[in-house]
Parts: sequence; C-alpha cells; structure tokens
Amino acid sequence: MPRPVSVTYRVSPTPAATARAGAQLFTDAVVKAAAARGLARIAISGGTTPKTMFGQLADPAEPFLKQVPWDKLELYWVDERCVPPDNAESNYRMTNEALLSKVPLVAERVHRMEGELAPEVAAARYESTIRNSFKLEGAETPTFDLVLLGMGDDGHTASLFPHTEALNEMSHIVVPNHVPQKDTWRITLTWPVINQGREVAFLIEGAGKTQVLHDVFLGPYQPEVHPSQLIRPASGQLTLLLDAAAAAKLPAPPNSGSTGTLELK
Repeated sequence: MPRPVSVTYRVSPTPAATARAGAQLFTDAVVKAAAARGLARIAISGGTTPKTMFGQLADPAEPFLKQVPWDKLELYWVDERCVPPDNAESNYRMTNEALLSKVPLVAERVHRMEGELAPEVAAARYESTIRNSFKLEGAETPTFDLVLLGMGDDGHTASLFPHTEALNEMSHIVVPNHVPQKDTWRITLTWPVINQGREVAFLIEGAGKTQVLHDVFLGPYQPEVHPSQLIRPASGQLTLLLDAAAAAKLPAPPNSGSTGTLELK
C-alpha cells in the first residue's frame, strides 16, 4: 500500500516565478541543513525549470548567491543520461553552464554521474560515491536534505519511466535503467532513496503537464503507468512548485491564495 502523504502545492503565475520559488527552496534547504548538521546534501534534476532556477541562484543581482553557504554544500544528481559530460543532453553540462561555473562551489563537492561509462559501471560507481561521501555502512541508505524532481508528460520522474525495470528496484541506491520508449539507457536514484529525503519537491511548469499532474495526484494509483506516484516521502510531506498553467486541473487554492493541499491516502 502507498504511504499516506500531505501534498503542499504552491502556485506561481509564471514559469520564471516557479523557478524563483525553487531557488528560494534550494537556498532555505542549504541554510537549514548547514546550520543543523554543518553540511547540506542536495540532489538535483535537469530540465528547463531547474536551468532557470540555477541561473537565478548564480545571478549576482539576486539575493540567493550571497545567502547560500556554498562551502557547506555537497551537490548530487537525481539522474543522468548516458552521454559524456560535454554532450548537449547531459544534465551535468546544463548545470555546469548555468550554475557551477558561476558560483564558489569547489569541484570536490560536486558529485556527477559518469554518463560516459557503461550504464552498469556508472550506476555502481555512483552508488559507491554516495556510500563513501555519506559514510554509509551495510544496508544503510542516504538521506538527502533536499531532492528536487521534475515530472515528464508521461508521468515519469528522475529516470523512472513507465513500465521499466527500475520501478521494481528496492535494494540499490542507484541503478541503470533501460528506457525502451526512448531506446536509451539512463542512470537514476531509486524511488526508495528519493523518498528518504528530508525534503522532496517537484518543480513543474507548463500546460503540457496539466493533465499528467492531475492524473498523478488525483487519479487512480497506477505507479507502473505514472511512476511519479511512487514518490511518497517518509517524512509524510511532499512539495509541488507549480506555475498556473500546470496547476490548472488541481483544486484552486482556498481563499484565492497561492497554496493548496492534498491528502493522499
């Protein structure tokens, strides 16, 4: 049975405003974790909304650049395409161009997935990287301070695509995943690890996501069809940062506000 969770969705008027809300969430999570534990471990995704968010984090005209304690941040990826880091499809390349090349985050604290390697090798090496950096023992799994996710118009998140093998993976931290519908391989965190995050949030924008967002959160529980339904954090809390177009088929927030809630049983 799926774990009950409370979903808080914050609706912004535009994609840029959604990205800014993401930048604020990122900043707050790093500041909070650094104060509590001396280190913030954040797992990020690729895509259009994160790219805009990264640009805002790195913009000297915005407050975030000075607010983030970059020396206390360790950065990880939720997933990666099986391409070299300089490939146009690489999540790392996009992040490097939009963020890493412009902020004072040292290379030793940037843990990229090695998409240029064979998928099985890349996944095993990334799991080892996580185990070593978190100092995990035995069957321990990592607890990221924040996991930032996107959602595809097919209901996938990370590289957990509909009807793929990774949906059944419960024991590993990172796995290779063959995606027949795209005729490609991906590397991805597994959903139990994502759910272990202290804070887990989706950044979703655009009219192309309106129906799938409705189906994932208001439709029947069919995680093989909509893998994003597997994201039920152990904290019992899930955050959605949405623009108005994406949120159009969710219940309108009360009192003409911008924040609504859903209780998933």
